[in-house]
Amino acid sequence: MSETAAPATVKKDKDVYQQISRLYDEIRKRIVGYDEIIECVLIGFLCDGHVLLESVPGMGKTMLTKTISEALDMEFKRIQGTADLTSSDITGKMTYDEEQKKNVFVRGPVFTNILLMDEINRAPPKSQSALLEVMEEKRVTVAGTTYDLPKPFIVLATENPLEQQGVYPLPEAQKDRFLFKVMMMYLSKEQETAIVKSKYKEERVSKVLTPAEILIMRKEAFESSQMNDSIIEYAVRIVDETRKRKEIQTGASPRASIAFMKAAKAKAFLEGRENVTAADIKKLAYPILRHRIILNPEFLEMRVTPDDVIKKILEKIDAPFI
Repeated sequence: MSETAAPATVKKDKDVYQQISRLYDEIRKRIVGYDEIIECVLIGFLCDGHVLLESVPGMGKTMLTKTISEALDMEFKRIQGTADLTSSDITGKMTYDEEQKKNVFVRGPVFTNILLMDEINRAPPKSQSALLEVMEEKRVTVAGTTYDLPKPFIVLATENPLEQQGVYPLPEAQKDRFLFKVMMMYLSKEQETAIVKSKYKEERVSKVLTPAEILIMRKEAFESSQMNDSIIEYAVRIVDETRKRKEIQTGASPRASIAFMKAAKAKAFLEGRENVTAADIKKLAYPILRHRIILNPEFLEMRVTPDDVIKKILEKIDAPFI
């Protein structure tokens, strides 16, 4: 793992798209059935964005995160959200060092490349706010001194369904800081069988990319992928429609339109394409919008979900033929 700036170019003997294909293959050695989540995490790295996962306990979130970190040669740490979690448990704190006879800063688990914040909606609001600041600023300030986080840095936060006891809705401002919200659903019987069988053997995951190479790819994804004006307008129309629907109390902010632009370029780059298509926008609409819209209470009582409304929006807004 390196915290230094990336070199100017990737080694010429590396085919970036072959590397991406290898990366998926390595991750799939251990992870079955979660290709969409893997793609969203990789897009998150290329967009410098964070990912919110909604799931019940026991779905393999820690193994997924650990496997991705190994394939990318990155440091990975985990925080468990609990009612007594404090801000210093996340960021670190000043302590007195007897040998040095002075106060020293002990870094918290946030000083890593990949931070898994498990069950974020069980943590108290003050701790959530501390994490929000870290996500936005990519640095920690303690006792007047600022400490930069390693690069790249991404938060994978898991959120329990609100039907469970002891959980609370995340503040809208915090949810909007996440690039994506992905639903981690139960697997099929065949996929679950494959996972159970894989537990009997230790699959070694090889390093495919490095943190420095990810930083290079981040720049290349933004510069090499083209987004036609009609595609940009299509994405903005979708976001604008969230502010007009009767089912929605609060629509998506302009941050969602920016997320479409960044994520769509990254998706095209990962798939080896130069141009963003309307199909990219349609697929990304769900993870980009589902946590950014608030439904009216009467529709919640009717068991309408954000995905239901997003589907209606996509059916209404005409897509360009690109």
